[in-house]
Amino acid sequence: MKNSRLFLLLFLPFLGCNDSEPVIEETNVETMYFPSNTDTNWETKSVSSLGWNQSQIQPLKDFLIDKHTKSFMILVNGRIVMEEYFNGHTPNATWQWNSAGKTLVATMTGIAQQENLLSINNKVSDYLGNGWTSEPLAKENLITSRNLLTMTSGLNDNSELVLTSNLTYLADAGTRWSYHNVFQKLMDVVGAASNQNFEAYFNAKLKNKIGMDGFWNNGLIYKIYHSNTRSMARFGLLALNKGKWKNEQIINETFFNESINTSQNINPSYGYLWWLNGKNSYMVPGEQTVFNGSLVSSAPAEMYAAMGAEDQRIYVIPSKKMVIIRMGDASDPLNPSFAVSGFDNALWQKINAVIN
Repeated sequence: MKNSRLFLLLFLPFLGCNDSEPVIEETNVETMYFPSNTDTNWETKSVSSLGWNQSQIQPLKDFLIDKHTKSFMILVNGRIVMEEYFNGHTPNATWQWNSAGKTLVATMTGIAQQENLLSINNKVSDYLGNGWTSEPLAKENLITSRNLLTMTSGLNDNSELVLTSNLTYLADAGTRWSYHNVFQKLMDVVGAASNQNFEAYFNAKLKNKIGMDGFWNNGLIYKIYHSNTRSMARFGLLALNKGKWKNEQIINETFFNESINTSQNINPSYGYLWWLNGKNSYMVPGEQTVFNGSLVSSAPAEMYAAMGAEDQRIYVIPSKKMVIIRMGDASDPLNPSFAVSGFDNALWQKINAVIN
């Protein structure tokens, strides 16, 4: 009898006042799209189909033009929703990523590790030999590839020119966060570990696999990647999918997740050469000041981003399955800041007016 009463209690909520059948709502989940590696076709999706505010598209474009933008793209589920070129820039024109390209180096370091060519927890001198810095050997031996990935090498950051004579001791590795050009030594580590030129390894293991174009410009001070806008978007799409391209896991998800999470306890808004939004504090290049609050307060808290000087940007927003690309000259020519700038908040206010 007790069981009968329990059955009735469970069944009664499903009884209605009429004989109509329960409505089963079908939802069509759109699959993630990846463009072909062999042609220029790329599926698109209309602004209207997403229910976005079309009246705010032109104000966004006007802002981008005013801020010296050359190209701007929004992908949703891999499909192009917006693709704009300004100031004479074209789809085939190349442009420099600046420090947004650091994320390419982080990715290659992870790939080399998954191929058992290196371990990021090993000291850098295991791959480059002793004397790659001008530090005392005991201090140099504290520096791991992970320290280079997290900007915690402790090396003197007075000069961006990565010469052995400039790489002097300032603090023990892991005790100081400082945005520094010495991350470039990771390219040497990957090259040495793979027994080939870094760019050749990059082309084989990443560029060709996801259909990017572009090249590394190895200048005296900076090693900067150049590509067209769609190639930057391809890498952003790989990042949205946690290192997976179509059916191939290019970089293992565990390493990628480490890359886009706080990597040390000094600057919570920094992963493995990726910038992280939504943390309780952040630091910026060229300073030791800790700022309270989120990196880009008007952007989604979940966002992770590749950021380069003169406002080169890859924004990734997982819950919206969205990638946003911006290439161009500095939004403020008088203050061509490295990485983070006030431009991000202003741009996101314009984006939010469109997408929300």
